[in-house]
Amino acid sequence: MRAFSHVFRPAVLAGHTLRNRVVFGAHTTNMAEDGLPGARHIAYYEERAIGGAAMIVVEPMPVHRTAVLTRGNFRHSSDEVIPAFAKLTQAVKRHGAVVVQQLYHVGAHGDQDNSWHAAWSPSGGPSWHDSDGSHEMSGAEIEEIIESFVAAALRCQKAGFDGVEVWAAYHCLLDQFWTPMSNTRDDEWGGSLENRTRFSREILRRVRAACGPGFIVGLSVSDGSTVEATLGHEAMADVVALHDAEGLMDYVTCGSGSYLDYHPLMPTFLYPEKLGVDLAARLKGVVRHALVTAESHIRTPENANTVLGAGEADMVSIVRGQIADPHLVAKAEAGRPEDVRGCISCNQQCWGRRSRDYWISCLINPSVGWEHQWGGDRFRPAEQVLTVLVVGAGPAGLEAARVAAERGHRVCLHEAGPELGGQFRLAGLQPRRAQILDLLGWYARQLERLGVERHFNSYLDAGEIAAMGVDQVILATGSLPAGTGFQKAIPQVAELPGLDGNVWPVEDVMGRAAQLGPRVIVLDEGGNWRGGGTAWHLAEAGHQVVIVTPQAVVGRELERSAADVPLRRRLAALGVRFLTESAITGWQNGGAEVVDLLTGARSHVAADSLVLATTNRADVSLRHGLADLGISAALIGDAHAPRLAAQAFHDGRKLALSL
Repeated sequence: MRAFSHVFRPAVLAGHTLRNRVVFGAHTTNMAEDGLPGARHIAYYEERAIGGAAMIVVEPMPVHRTAVLTRGNFRHSSDEVIPAFAKLTQAVKRHGAVVVQQLYHVGAHGDQDNSWHAAWSPSGGPSWHDSDGSHEMSGAEIEEIIESFVAAALRCQKAGFDGVEVWAAYHCLLDQFWTPMSNTRDDEWGGSLENRTRFSREILRRVRAACGPGFIVGLSVSDGSTVEATLGHEAMADVVALHDAEGLMDYVTCGSGSYLDYHPLMPTFLYPEKLGVDLAARLKGVVRHALVTAESHIRTPENANTVLGAGEADMVSIVRGQIADPHLVAKAEAGRPEDVRGCISCNQQCWGRRSRDYWISCLINPSVGWEHQWGGDRFRPAEQVLTVLVVGAGPAGLEAARVAAERGHRVCLHEAGPELGGQFRLAGLQPRRAQILDLLGWYARQLERLGVERHFNSYLDAGEIAAMGVDQVILATGSLPAGTGFQKAIPQVAELPGLDGNVWPVEDVMGRAAQLGPRVIVLDEGGNWRGGGTAWHLAEAGHQVVIVTPQAVVGRELERSAADVPLRRRLAALGVRFLTESAITGWQNGGAEVVDLLTGARSHVAADSLVLATTNRADVSLRHGLADLGISAALIGDAHAPRLAAQAFHDGRKLALSL
């Protein structure tokens, strides 16, 4: 039996044959340039078409001036988008993928700093993005929005799209009409189910009439049932069944979360996989015409095949999985699922960059957003074969070694520790972060396949490197704890008093070198996984944990990746105590002296051990030794400057492409 047989059955939508059942679903890449798709944008989608996606849903087009949400949104209400999108659709179609575009309006949740217009909604409700309110739409304004959806769909058709997906997920404008909490109207647009769905049904009906029977019309919904005020599964099934009974859409796609419960919308590793499947299965039981697509945390070909084989959906949308590896589908079809670079569900560069209004990228696939400059996620052979020495097998060193070998260079990798991964491996030992260890397993397989010579427990000095006589030396030697307890919140204190008494860096904790007492303080300066994940690990191990942070909330840097609230919930459930907007002024066995950064008040916190999650220092000792011998070496990753893993992977890829 063919591997992934359920995945590789064709499907038909409005006369268009999809070569398999995997969709690259809609998500905001924020790559538009002056409101138009440019070279970066086109190459991003083209790479996923080359990689085998059956249907690509290009990110949402705001249909109206009140619908603008991000700096990188496309131009609304303008025919100027047509020739620009024609280049995109042509690029995708020539590789065999069907391409549609999502159309959206966020209703009350619009960003008025971006739109410079009041948000419109059914009943003038509040935004869940900020403290703004919205404008209650009149009957004429409702008609204006309906017609704006139709006009946008016609532009899509003229640009060569095979269809459109009308967005009704996450408590957007259409969902706001459906939901009694946000639709309190007493006219023909509110009250009964028929009235509350009149707006969306009229949009779909007019789009289909305007664009004709060969044009795909999809509907996007989501499972927001974790919030009592939103529509539960039965209510959503009633809504979708009503649309399906009138033959209004060719498919319906099911995600998770909503603006009212944001964190499952792009679920991190803190959530179970296949979150959208429960609702998809429920909808599949009520529709008679439309195909059902399950999305949300379906990361792998195995996930997809299981969902399809169980009959829980007709198609699956794998978004972050195909961001991490745009050739996921092609590798699965070729019987090489072990070569798929698996998404680690971190959100740090996809949603993490989008949440800051940048264009998206990927922590483990640094080609994302650079496809137009780097030749996609593929490699051209080097013009001249070099012997390359990579010192250090953390993220930067692994990616440099892999890409250099992919391009034909002879690569030798030396690692001072016993395994691949460096500090990234330690991160993979934190609770629920084992996907990092899976990724390191992928690197091990790729280096083996490429013939990279690997040496472990191999600490090289400058003289040994000089004796090797290689063409290129790459130093990915990482970083080391500063060892001073210096805190940015109190820069006048160069070294924390009392460092000789049971004080440990997070690296020693996760590396099991630390000897900790039952009561532990974690000084979490960065507000990211180094501190928060280590505190979680310690609490699960039975320690009484107090987090001291200069930030206003624990996990502040994780807010950008929609992981902060779920982390704080876990820590709170484990009894971890939070001391925010605070710093440590002294330590001695028995506890820490803590200063409140707002009031200056000082207190003593009893503890047996202190764990430091503060900024590291680059390890450049080997570089200095080589320089003394007249040997130049490239610094990448933390050896260049201590940063997050995304920058290390990017450094490694960029340097290897330059060789």
